[in-house]
This record gives sequence, structure tokens and C-alpha cells, in this order.
Amino acid sequence: MFASHFIIKESDCFVKTDSNKAIKIAISSIRKHRNILERFILKYPIFKTTLKPITFPSEIFLPEIIQAMQYGSELSNVGPMASVAGALADMATKEMVQDGSKIAILENGGEISIYSNRKVNIGIYAGNTPLSGKIGFQVKPSECPLGIGTSSATVGHVKSYSGHADAAVIIAQDANLADAFATRITNEVKGNDIEKSVQTALEIAETLEKLRSALIIRGKFIGTVGKLPQLIRIIGENKWDIIKSKYDVIPDSITTDL
Repeated sequence: MFASHFIIKESDCFVKTDSNKAIKIAISSIRKHRNILERFILKYPIFKTTLKPITFPSEIFLPEIIQAMQYGSELSNVGPMASVAGALADMATKEMVQDGSKIAILENGGEISIYSNRKVNIGIYAGNTPLSGKIGFQVKPSECPLGIGTSSATVGHVKSYSGHADAAVIIAQDANLADAFATRITNEVKGNDIEKSVQTALEIAETLEKLRSALIIRGKFIGTVGKLPQLIRIIGENKWDIIKSKYDVIPDSITTDL
């Protein structure tokens, strides 16, 4: 296996793959699609600033990454830039797979695009909450391609400024959609009643087309909806075990259809 960390402007990426050549492809893809996006924004700056879905006249050529971000925006009812990190990750893994990679995993600022013919373990970071760094997902080959998007009101550069979730982790068919959905769901976790805020956001998550599943953490509460990948408990570096029930994780779990 080959792995690399690289930074291109705001894109802070970690890539893991079975092909050394694929790392170069990933770097080239991120750089290429960033340039495409930047040129588009120079022509149409509203694409960067709008907080709602936007459409363009049919005569305007929309590059692939712009189309993807628009699609995520429409399904999640947030601005298209909400999914920029996930969309870039998808572009890279798609090109890696087209070149022959059987394992193409790229994380861009917390948004993860996964193609893999092996099981992949992914940890969840949620700031100073009891679960942070202690649980994760085991993604199976049959679940790929898959995207994982994470948004937070309390952690890092993926912050939400209207919601209160410590982490909203979304599973979708690609990272572009997962990223957009994560932004929307984090924005819905609000109010002083922590348990109710999580439950309300889960109910909204159930209404979003193409969203596979969601895990929301706020304080000591965790809520889930949909069919998540297998939950795992992280014991240490390269050490983990299967979680058979979410009630094994935290006593204040919210009842859902996990």
C-alpha cells in the first residue's frame, strides 16, 4: 500500500492506494479541478458566495465538478461550495480508479471518498465529546463506492455557524453528496434541548434523497438513522473491535433504526 499527504492551497489531502502512480494522479486531479473551479468562480462569483442552490442558463458550459456541486446543493438545499472538498475528493478517486487502482481513498479536509476491494476502517473525530477518536466505521467492499462527509459546529475548518452539532457524519454514494448533506444536517442541530435537537436533525436527514445514513453527536448524545457501515471501537493504533450495539458505546444513545 502507498500513502501520501499533500496540500494544494486550501485542499489538505491524505491519499491511500494500492498504486504509487495513483498518488501522482490524485495530486494532479486536485490541482486540475481546483483550477477549473477557480476559473469558473472568476466568471460567476455568485457560485462561491450563495448559500442556496443556484442554476445557470443552459448555454453556459458547466464543468463536471461544477455540475456535481450543483447537484449536491440541490439535494441538500445549501450553497454549492458546501461540498467543494468532497467533490474534489471524488474527482481524484474517480481518476485513480480509471487508471486501474483497486484501492483509492482520499480524504480532503475531513471529507472522504472511498473505492476499495478491501475493508477500510475510518475513525470519527468529534472534538472533546466522549466518543471522539473512540469509534469509527468499517467500510466493506460491497458498500463502495462510498462517501463520508463530516461537519461540525465546534471543530476545525468544517465549522457550521448556525448549528450546534459536535459532529454530523453522513454516508452517501459519494463524498460530494455526503459533504453537502453534512453541512445541512449540522445546521439543523440547534436549540438548548440537546436530545431534541439531535432527534429533529435525524428526522430531517430521513427526508433527504440519496442520503444513506447519518450519525450525529452533540455532547453526550449520539443519534443515528439509516444503514451505517459497521461501527467499530477504536482501542489504539491499528487496534479495534466490532461494536454490536450502539448502547455499548454511550448510555444516552437516541433510539433509531441502526
